[in-house]
Amino acid sequence: MKNTKLYSVLFNKCPRCHKGDFFISKNPFDLENFTKIHDQCSHCGERFMKEIGFYYGSMYVSYGLTIALGVALFLINYFISGFSEITFLISFSVLALLLWTWIFRKARLIWINLFVKFDKDSAKEKTKI
Repeated sequence: MKNTKLYSVLFNKCPRCHKGDFFISKNPFDLENFTKIHDQCSHCGERFMKEIGFYYGSMYVSYGLTIALGVALFLINYFISGFSEITFLISFSVLALLLWTWIFRKARLIWINLFVKFDKDSAKEKTKI
């Protein structure tokens, strides 16, 4: 699984080398710092802020992740407990509110991984000259 885009997304790592951290805080529920990302990778130097407004596209990814959450919850609600609109609405609202910071972070990582390719040469350990 290492050296795949999925590794970068799941473990909050640099999309280019999979070594450096993408977010400053490792905790997605740290409400003060959950949006803060490093300017560049500490290992390979990849710039995470490509341009102003680069991460606006991650809103579409976030929307897709939220819809996937809703569909999964609907199927669980339908097949396990018999369908109840109010149960679905309450459970979806609570879960979406609890996971919004996590979804925000995963959406940004997915978005940057669409544009940055993994480079196995940059993943090698730095050698000091």
